[in-house]
Order: sequence, then structure tokens, then C-alpha cells
Amino acid sequence: MEHYQAIIIGSGQGGTPLAKKLAQAGWKTALIEKEKVGGTCVNYGCTPTKTLIASAKVAHTVARASNWGVKSNEYKVNLPAIIDRKNKVVAQFRGGSQKGLESTENLTLIFGEATFTGEKQIKIKRNTGKEQVISADKIFIDVGTRPTVPDIPGLAEANYLTSTTILDLQEIPEHLVIIGAGYIALEYGQMFRRFGSQVTILEHHARFLKKEDEDVAAEVQKFLKNENIQILTQAKVTHITQQENNQVLTLEVAGKQTKITCSHLLLAAGRTPNSNTLNLNVAGVNTNEKGYIVVNEKLETSAADIYAIGEITGEPKFTHISYNDYVILYKNLLEQGQETTTNRMVPYCMFTDPQVARVGLNETEAREKNLNFKVAQMPMAKVARAIETGETAGLIKAIVDADTGQILGATVVGPEGGELMSLMQMAMVGKVNYQTLREMIFAHPLYAESLNNLFATIE
Repeated sequence: MEHYQAIIIGSGQGGTPLAKKLAQAGWKTALIEKEKVGGTCVNYGCTPTKTLIASAKVAHTVARASNWGVKSNEYKVNLPAIIDRKNKVVAQFRGGSQKGLESTENLTLIFGEATFTGEKQIKIKRNTGKEQVISADKIFIDVGTRPTVPDIPGLAEANYLTSTTILDLQEIPEHLVIIGAGYIALEYGQMFRRFGSQVTILEHHARFLKKEDEDVAAEVQKFLKNENIQILTQAKVTHITQQENNQVLTLEVAGKQTKITCSHLLLAAGRTPNSNTLNLNVAGVNTNEKGYIVVNEKLETSAADIYAIGEITGEPKFTHISYNDYVILYKNLLEQGQETTTNRMVPYCMFTDPQVARVGLNETEAREKNLNFKVAQMPMAKVARAIETGETAGLIKAIVDADTGQILGATVVGPEGGELMSLMQMAMVGKVNYQTLREMIFAHPLYAESLNNLFATIE
């Protein structure tokens, strides 16, 4: 049985750089990957979806070319060509990552499925069919999550898609119904609407985007409905029937029963942790009732010298959070740091068009905390750059401390909203108050310049 100083299970956006960092520091390191290097982000998440969204944006722009005084000839969406482009981008990202791992001294990359057989002992069922057992001083779990398949009568017999399988779809759905109304649902929904599909999105809750302020959620719902995307709230699917090539959904919408027939069904109702095959009990690693691994603020599990990072911990399911987990661990392990996850800033961006980006508190949360705050708000229709480019849907909103002028949070619904949000995030980190941004010189006519006028709305 070969012994390592470190074993990392999973080559996601935390596990990959951590494996390289530890190996470069002289640790004998093994990285075990079940399927493909890069994890969800590179293979099934950020990289492929944002590549596809870019194609959908082009199709949408061409379809509206007359808005900018440009006459376009008829165009055709070639989905196989779009998928091929996506595959090439993914292969480029994954190949570069794998090459970097394989060329790192002290690092062994092993393809196979890992299972604990002891406290610091791992059995690997290699993809070649062979098995081996290895051990380590420290073990890091970065196995991520998978699409949740809800318990709906008839679903198992129906033809359904997940956020993974839809990535290789070769035909444009005539009518795509999406169960769920989170980020995955909205990005895919808008994408396929722009490719030519009829799209219906089913939201279980009474309020759309319930974690966002109501005016923000309303703005998102507005631009989606303007593209003829149907959004049904208080929608609960009670049964699914497969009829030849179609699915018939029986559902309750606001208490009333109805039926929807669709050509394609996408499940986007959350994620499930990949902890069930690890045999964690043998290692003394605790999970919660949903299967997520329980960690403290230093990402330590209930077992000594075993850590967990990324989505498997139940933290916000964003690549950048997984990467920050890696930063925390390497600083603590290699630089004797005292980094923690406590009160870390969690920015995020939904890549609909326009984008929906947020960092820090929104107005609802500020009110719940009984803070003394002011709200700066401005529609994108008043932003010079947005008017000039013809992309005026959305709004900019910031929450500031009424006493200190410090920015407590920001939400942007607008073109390149994530970039504008990141500017305010930097101000939050650097303790730059809103008065400074209100008077700062920005190059004209950038979207950034809108911060002058945004904060001028505060008396």
C-alpha cells in the first residue's frame, strides 16, 4: 500500500490547484478523479454553459438587428455546430488543466472511484478495472454535486434531461419545460428560447427569485417575459406521463390542476451531494441530513486531518467559493495562516442576458437586520452606455450604511452586470465609501461611470 502526504479526491476548482500547490511545496500528493479533470465547472457547468450562452446571444442579436438599423438576411441556428464549438472550448480547458497536473512534480493523477476503507485509507477502483489501496497523512474531499432527480410519479419512465445531459442535445426542442426556476433553469431557458424553442419554467414557490428583492425579481421576470418565456409560480408537478416522443405533465398551479405537453423536459430543481459512495462512516466523517459533509470554519471535518472543500460542504455552489476554499487551506497548511470561511464575501452572477449580479446585503436583508441604511437605485434606462448600446433592461441598486457611507451590498441587473457589481465589491473590501464613488472620475461613457449618478440619488 503506497503512502502519500496528501490525497485529494476530486479535481474540481478547489482540488486541482490544491493538489498542485501541495505537490509544488514538496508533498507527495495523489489526486483521484472519477471521470474528467476539471470537475463540474469545466465539464458540465460554467465553461460549457457560458459558451452556449454566447451563441444564443449572437442569435438574439441577429434576430433584432433592425433595432440598430441593420438589415440581416435570414439566419439559421445550427445546434450541432454550436455544441461542437462548446466541446472544443471544454476540451481546451480540460486538456490544459490535465496537462498541468501531469507535469507537476510529486503529483500522481489517478483516474478511478475512491472509497474510504479506513480512517486514512482509500480504495480506488481504477477506470482500467484494477483496484489499489493508498493511504495519506491528510485527505481532502472535493467530490462536488450532481443534478437532483425529484421524486415525481412517472418521472422514472419519462425521457428527461438534466443540466448535464442537455449539453449534448442535437436538436432544438419544440417546447422545453423546465422544473425549477433557479440560475440553471433561467440560463438554459433563455438560451433555448433564443435558439427557437417555446419555453415554460415552473417555479414551486409563490415568489419568483425569492432570495432577491422583489423589485429585482420583477425586473428579471420582465425581461424574460419580453422574450415570451412563460413562468408559472406556485407550480407543483404531480405526475408525468410519457406519450410517444412527448411528456405530459400534470400539475397544480396556484391550487388549480392543469396539464402541459412538451417535447423536452429539463430537471433543474437543485443539486445532490456526491457523498453517498465514499463510505464516509468508516473514516469518521460526518454529514448532515442532506448528505453534505459537515466542516468548521477552517474546512476541517469531524475526522482529524480530513478536510472537505467546494460544493460537497453545502456552501454556495459557485466555482469561486471552491477556489477560495483552496486558498484558505494552502495558506493555513503551508504558510501557517489562520484563514477561515467566517464572514467571507460571496459575490455571484447569473449569466442571463442581461446579467443578474449581487454581493453583500440586499434591501430585504438590511431591513431584517434593522440596520440604519440608505438605498441608491437607478434604472439601466438612465445609463448612457446602456442607451447607446440599446440594452436598457435592468437596474442598479446599492445598500449603504447611513452613518459611515460604507457600501453594504450591491445588486446589478444589466449588461455586464457582474463587472459593475465587482467594482462595488472592491469598494466594499477597500472601505471606499459611496461619496468617493459618487465623485470619482470614470472614463466616459463606461458602465462604471453610472456609479456617479447612482450614488447621486442618495440625498
